[in-house]
Amino acid sequence: MTLKILSEHACFDGVQGFYEHPSKVTGTTMRFGVYRPPQAKTGPVPVLTYLAGLTCTEETFLIKGGAQRLAAQYKLILVAPDTSPRGAGVAGEDTDWDFGTGAGFYLDATAEPWSKAYRMYSYVTEELPAVVAENFPADMKRQGIFGHSMGGHGALTIALKNPQRYASVSAFAPISAPLQCPWGQKAFAGYLGGDLQAARRYDTVALLEDGARFGGTLLVDQGEADQFLKVQLKPELLEAACRKAGQQLNLRLRPGYDHSYYFVSTFMADHLAHHAAALRA
Repeated sequence: MTLKILSEHACFDGVQGFYEHPSKVTGTTMRFGVYRPPQAKTGPVPVLTYLAGLTCTEETFLIKGGAQRLAAQYKLILVAPDTSPRGAGVAGEDTDWDFGTGAGFYLDATAEPWSKAYRMYSYVTEELPAVVAENFPADMKRQGIFGHSMGGHGALTIALKNPQRYASVSAFAPISAPLQCPWGQKAFAGYLGGDLQAARRYDTVALLEDGARFGGTLLVDQGEADQFLKVQLKPELLEAACRKAGQQLNLRLRPGYDHSYYFVSTFMADHLAHHAAALRA
């Protein structure tokens, strides 16, 4: 795999790097970031993948999240992919901020013209882990996944569909039931051609209803002052689905916090501790 180094920076005695590679899955050049903790100099360490939200890039979390100090403490590699293919040449991909570029929704599109390039589920679960395993001192037998907003949706659905691969999962302000909110309905109509059965495979609440389970606890933090709370995020639907399914959920509502990275960074330490405990076990 040809990997191009875009930049590397010393960070908490480790290395924060940004890279790009030609993707067979998307047919485009994909960018991602990796933080290598100091312990990675002497051998493989567990991997924690972060999925960012709408409009974000591979840099957003690694610049704003404040996670590198914690990753160095807990001996974790951090991996942060971009949120969509870029420059795929699909008509209209740059028209809306919540669909197309920067808004891949962590699914594999089936509707034309999106189906060729917009395959972020396969990229995150198959190609990117292979690239990381080949190029970094990563213990791929110990993986966790988490994310924010659209990325929280991606993390929860990916973990529920791959419970043997991921030892831990968490989310900040996830889109819990995309079939029941405007962001999700728009994404599913465009990427999946409105195929509701296909869409259920990318909806956390629907997956729980259809029998998917994760062996550990779903850790979710949600700001009560989040401007998207009632219309787009709907954590109460996640809570109800988990209760009915018997799925362990730790949903924490945070008074005064909004949807921003001020919220995400505030509770980052809790999430890294959650993942570190599961990955050590």
